[in-house]
Amino acid sequence: MRIRPVGAHALLLDCAEPEAHTEPAPAGPDVAELVEAWRAELWRRRERGELDAAEIVPAASTVLLDGVPDPAATAARIAGWTPRPPATTAAAATVEIPVTYDGADLPAVAGYWGVDVPAVVRRLRQTRFRVAFCGFAPGFAYLTGLPAGLAVPRLPSPRPRVPAGSVALAGPYAGIYPSASPGGWLLVGRTGTTLFDVHADPPARLTPGTEVRLVAA
Repeated sequence: MRIRPVGAHALLLDCAEPEAHTEPAPAGPDVAELVEAWRAELWRRRERGELDAAEIVPAASTVLLDGVPDPAATAARIAGWTPRPPATTAAAATVEIPVTYDGADLPAVAGYWGVDVPAVVRRLRQTRFRVAFCGFAPGFAYLTGLPAGLAVPRLPSPRPRVPAGSVALAGPYAGIYPSASPGGWLLVGRTGTTLFDVHADPPARLTPGTEVRLVAA
């Protein structure tokens, strides 16, 4: 893990190996686990008053600390910390999202996985996902948990409009579109669960570190 200054009051914890930056690519499962471990450790340290940072933002292979009054001193402290392993499902909060598995791209996913459509649905229902990070749109959570060998490509051209609540796969991630938008992920189902409400606290239903089950509707 490398710590780099970003501007005057931010630090970037880089959990990827140096060679991984030769070209952009989704983080592997080991990197994703390390990012989650650091995200959880930093949140714990901040809650205990051991870390002063306005924002702690995980991404595919990094964790950004923004609003850090003394980046140099903070980086020195962090360098001496060792994060705990990510919490197990039994120890973490789990959100169940009811899903109707009727996505247009289910046959394509089955082809990539070398199984039939019912087997794809069973795998998705049985997988214990975790929110790795959020991005793309307010409330959009990148869910890890599928084996690396089940990564799937995006569509060659994105759809002009993906309906809100669409459950989809791309690369090693699963995700749920919180609002209608263009998108190139492979659609496997849909849910009526509201994932982003500006009046809720927090507005996003799925936040980093949350365990997620895509259960049958």
